[in-house]
Amino acid sequence: MAQARYKTIVDGIAVRIRQGDLRPGFQLPTIRNLMKVHDIALATASRVYAELEAIGLVVGEAGRGTFVRDMSLPRGLGLEQHPIRFGAVDLSFNYPSLPGQAEMLRDGLRTIASSGDLDALLHSAPQGGRPHERQTIARHLRNRGIRVGGEQVLIVNGAQQGLAVTVMGLLKPGDILAIDALTYPGMKALAHACHLDLEPLPQRSGSLDLDALAALCKRRPVRAIYTMPTMHNPLGSVMTEYDRIRLAKLADLYDFLIIEDGAYAFLAEPAPKPVFIHAPHRTIYVSGLSKSVASGLRLGFVAAPLDIVPALERAIRISTWNTPSLTVTLACHWIESGAVDLLEDQKRHDARHRQRLARRILQGCTILAHPSSYYLWLELPAEMRADQVAASLEREGVLVATAESFAATSNVPHALRLAIGSISCEALGAALQKVHHAMDVQT
Repeated sequence: MAQARYKTIVDGIAVRIRQGDLRPGFQLPTIRNLMKVHDIALATASRVYAELEAIGLVVGEAGRGTFVRDMSLPRGLGLEQHPIRFGAVDLSFNYPSLPGQAEMLRDGLRTIASSGDLDALLHSAPQGGRPHERQTIARHLRNRGIRVGGEQVLIVNGAQQGLAVTVMGLLKPGDILAIDALTYPGMKALAHACHLDLEPLPQRSGSLDLDALAALCKRRPVRAIYTMPTMHNPLGSVMTEYDRIRLAKLADLYDFLIIEDGAYAFLAEPAPKPVFIHAPHRTIYVSGLSKSVASGLRLGFVAAPLDIVPALERAIRISTWNTPSLTVTLACHWIESGAVDLLEDQKRHDARHRQRLARRILQGCTILAHPSSYYLWLELPAEMRADQVAASLEREGVLVATAESFAATSNVPHALRLAIGSISCEALGAALQKVHHAMDVQT
């Protein structure tokens, strides 16, 4: 009887939300009031709201209550790219590109077409790439301060696949993965899909709380930590040299792996030494050319200790077998010609210009961002709800990401992550004006 009663209440509230009787942002009665209205026990009332939250209809906020969610906004772990209606401006994803890159692609393809052994590009490459290609990527990694031989480098289909083969090759279901409380959505999705036990760690001033990590390691057998020490996504923070060394020492002390994501590290110049330098025997460094060159290139790379390279090669073999030879050849040509170095330098300048533009337009707002980052974290005032601001902006033709996509905990801050690198500066300025206006309206 209690079970039927509980389901009836859940269904009744769900119907009112879906029909629009309870509008987005509406605050539902407290647990105590729900108990009185329906004459139910505390455990039953708590279960009602837990079930509504589990199916995505409401969100509970510590100290504030339970609110109806805006169902017009896309839900999930932040990897889904939803169709963008005509005329909409996308500030939710970053795929930075500079004028002239199309001509660069045309020239690169001409060079390959006029080269000698084209027949080789029609055949499958070894898992992780051909030896000379791996050596080319190894030379490129020197820009990040990583000096390894080609035998320690694997070429993959983008940084996301680099993370995937790392998890597939080195972790197993149930392993404990430490992760920032706010982190890259792609890693969240990957960890859930591989049934890892996520342990979110608090952040201080945008950086990983290493005291909390040490305390966690004393309680539980952490298998690995995922971190973005240089140009953290979404906060744009850069871990100090002291903390990088301390993280490496903790990894040695408690015997865990470090998965270092350097996808945006090229934007920090001069770049600090990667954690890989301090713990080369237990760090897997993952990055790629999607942000520094082009998202359509889908070329990533992994630098790893020599003894675990075979496990990563097996993971590549059972997932995508290898990386397209033409793509790898084109990327290596651009690296060897200096084109990638030039693009990275130009994009650092471009990102700095966009950050200055954003701070000028969003003056008075609380912003966390690196001066040369292609994204910024916009904290909202206490009385403002991120889903309502995002819904309002979507109606104005501007798409933004809320903190929900990045939160690895149930306590989700009210904030927006704005990707500022994918559109022209003129369009960006107009979109940011709408963001500022939407915040004024919501206040």
